[in-house]
Amino acid sequence: MSRKQPKEGGGGAGGRSLAAAFTNNTKGGAMIMKSVSIFLASGRRASAQSRDQAGNGPNGSAHQPRADTHAKDQNAGTARTTISRDNRRILARMDELNGKLNPKMLEMYKRRTHFSKVEVEALCKIYRKLVANASMNSKALAASNPGVIAKAGSSMDGIDRSVFRELLHSTFDIVTEETLMERIFCAWEKGYEGLPIRLEGWLMGLSTFLKGSQAEKTAFCFRVYDLNSDGFITKDEMFALLRNCLIKQPQDEDPDEGVKDLVEIALRKLDMDKDGKISFQDYQEAIAEEPLLLEAFGQCLPSDRATMSFLSTLQAQEDSN
Repeated sequence: MSRKQPKEGGGGAGGRSLAAAFTNNTKGGAMIMKSVSIFLASGRRASAQSRDQAGNGPNGSAHQPRADTHAKDQNAGTARTTISRDNRRILARMDELNGKLNPKMLEMYKRRTHFSKVEVEALCKIYRKLVANASMNSKALAASNPGVIAKAGSSMDGIDRSVFRELLHSTFDIVTEETLMERIFCAWEKGYEGLPIRLEGWLMGLSTFLKGSQAEKTAFCFRVYDLNSDGFITKDEMFALLRNCLIKQPQDEDPDEGVKDLVEIALRKLDMDKDGKISFQDYQEAIAEEPLLLEAFGQCLPSDRATMSFLSTLQAQEDSN
């Protein structure tokens, strides 16, 4: 998946400022310092050659032919371009992980999501705070458990499970059991199941979560309910989802019987081709006929109240600018 485009500019006098800014960075700092060192060394060599050529007159024996000088200038220019390009790629990746966007990326995410530029910027700020919280949680865990080693550069990895689940519960009013919480996390960023949520996944996921069309929300809910990601919601998966959502009563002799009855009802409503399992096409057709079936196997989208509250916060950011 494409992430970030390199920033414009770089090279030149920026070499020393790059070294100062990223000396203490544990992830990518060594590579940047190496590139900067090569860049400065090539600059010193070029300056020394210029002084030698200026000191030797037209008749000086050390004066090099014009063709050689031109070739060396071309090689030095190519090296500087390569180093500058590498630095821009590294910095662009670091900016992305930290929730910072250059104007081109900002415009791209505006086009690819349902958010305005100001909303994208506000969501990037929230992302940075959540990543920082994930880093703090990791350090706290390491401090309270001496046997656990905090992952180096964890603050650069993205939003982890614990922070994400707290967000679902406290911000989006999603109160559900553990299995469904885990599935929402895994389904959030398509193609990166189970990994910390990165900036691109954060923005794209929230676009569906908060402003998505029925088709986008249908695809997301299906990914959540398809526990083994094989393209079908089977009877066993329906049973697992519904069993965890129901509250067992003390007088129930066999509560699983009630769950099995619900599975059969769900199949009658959602299994459009009657093959004993629910394909994505089945699910799409059933939701198109009856939208209330979208979250048939448990809540995996925010409440209307939570959605309006969150979007009004983003709107307030836009109105203040």
